[in-house]
Amino acid sequence: MYFIRRLSLVALAFAFTVAGCKKAEAPRAAATDDFGDSVRIGAAPSRIVSLSPATTEILFTLGAGPRLVGRTKYDLWPDSAKLVPSVGDGLRPNVEAVLAVHPDLVVIYASQDNRPAATRLRAAGVNTLALRGDRISEFRRVVQLLGATIGDTARAKILADSVYHTLDSVLAATRPLPKPTVFWHVWDAPVITIGGGSFMNDLVDIAGGRNVYADIKAPSGTVSLEDVSRRDPDIILAGPDGKHQIESDARWRIVRAVREGRIFLVDTGVVARPSVRLGEAAVLIAKLLHPGTLH
Repeated sequence: MYFIRRLSLVALAFAFTVAGCKKAEAPRAAATDDFGDSVRIGAAPSRIVSLSPATTEILFTLGAGPRLVGRTKYDLWPDSAKLVPSVGDGLRPNVEAVLAVHPDLVVIYASQDNRPAATRLRAAGVNTLALRGDRISEFRRVVQLLGATIGDTARAKILADSVYHTLDSVLAATRPLPKPTVFWHVWDAPVITIGGGSFMNDLVDIAGGRNVYADIKAPSGTVSLEDVSRRDPDIILAGPDGKHQIESDARWRIVRAVREGRIFLVDTGVVARPSVRLGEAAVLIAKLLHPGTLH
């Protein structure tokens, strides 16, 4: 598995070098974003504000990092993203703060909470791209639309191909293995878990597991401790705070996986965003679910 990941990274770096020498010209047309609104495609933007950690990561990987003039306070990867001024939150953003940095493109998460902000930005004459890629199957579309909007479809194709290649390699490696059942802890009061509508559910499947709450159609859902115990997951995945909360709260001991110490720590900076590190996330989870099997 290390070889698969290493090979993917080397291939991606080489391909981006080639693409940097000969970029495919973006089509001069209009596209439709995830709000159903038109987005101008043509002249490459020079001042970009990204209001989603996932799109910020994609833009940096596509080589557009130097063009970013604004990000949210949660956009912390890659390290160079921290050098971009923060304009605050990504949900219900401060439109005045965004306009103050004079962007010619704003990329925003296509949540209904962000509808008013997108409308105001468009009314101010700013090209605005609303994207909502909540499933792994949507990653290519998101990357390609971003690539077309910033004027580099060649790099966008290479990036999408590389990420899916790694995901396919992990899926092939875990397909013949046993499928442990997984509960993914997101929040504790109330208890919130990952549902079948999330890319994180997709990651569990690819990594060779089975989400015990895949029947929740939404990306996440509120559940009871009693129901978690009834569904009896083999493994619990949690971030640092969640793992500490579970281990320090005696009520969680009704869950067999807690009593047996099968609470596995996940790096939320890697696994919690549908972005360029999806392949890395799948590798990390696969190693947790199948220790000693994948290398």
